[in-house]
Amino acid sequence: MAPKKRPFPPVAPKFDGRKEAKLVAVACSQPPKGYERWSLRLLADRVVELKIVDAVSHETIRRVLQKRVETVAEEDVVHSAGPGCGVRLCDGKCSEVYHRPYDPKRPVVCFDEKSKQLVSEVRRPMAAKRGQAARYDYEYERNGTANLFVFVEPLKGWRQVTVTSRRCKTDFAGQMRALVDLHYRRAEKITVVMDNLNTHTVSSLYAAFPPAEARRLMDKLDVVHTPKHGSWLNMAEIEFSVMEKQALNGRVPDEKALTKQVKAWESNRNHRSKRINWQFTTDDARVKLHRLYPQIET
Repeated sequence: MAPKKRPFPPVAPKFDGRKEAKLVAVACSQPPKGYERWSLRLLADRVVELKIVDAVSHETIRRVLQKRVETVAEEDVVHSAGPGCGVRLCDGKCSEVYHRPYDPKRPVVCFDEKSKQLVSEVRRPMAAKRGQAARYDYEYERNGTANLFVFVEPLKGWRQVTVTSRRCKTDFAGQMRALVDLHYRRAEKITVVMDNLNTHTVSSLYAAFPPAEARRLMDKLDVVHTPKHGSWLNMAEIEFSVMEKQALNGRVPDEKALTKQVKAWESNRNHRSKRINWQFTTDDARVKLHRLYPQIET
């Protein structure tokens, strides 16, 4: 009969709250002369020199700093978002519109925009062949950036991608007019979900069109903005993620090539009516974002 293994005695952590604070203070100080920034090994040597701990590995330093950074980042988001963020998420339109049944007369459309860096090859790539993968040279040439506007109706499985050279107020207003007069001209009311970008406002319509035209477009649109720090609630970001993985993972030299690429991708997805199955419910939000809700003590 094999002898029973003795349990290992508990090991006291190297860093308690006070020592963690001292480590963070060192990491935020000026690095030693000759160094541009602190490395994990430099920090490990420094905290031993300062007698904060007797000995420590650079991996322990990494884990402690990673925990501290995640805590600070989470608290910063919570405080900057404020309790109203959670209220807008669970009780406002942002969560409600995704649970509406499909209605072609009152569609729910998500809108977003994203820049794409244009990069061309300096040398011709070598195509793949038997026993050899395709090869690309590491050198490339920058050709500026282009902007991508995307509309996606998750329940219908429809999307529209437009490539532009810029993304100013007039470009945004042009997209809204195309949505009303071209893509959904037979709809009674169009609910548009978008984030809080500075151009995504009513003033953009008045900057681009006469007051009467801007009012006509406004009467047809029901704009729903995502909460602050909650742009991930916009399903258009999911569509962008799919697009980047399937169509834009390589180098694209110019706007013409970019337009050709995204239009082929768009046509294929629309032909297959690829929908988005949104499963994040209001109850999930109350659990995941409980810190953003005002607490009532009883």
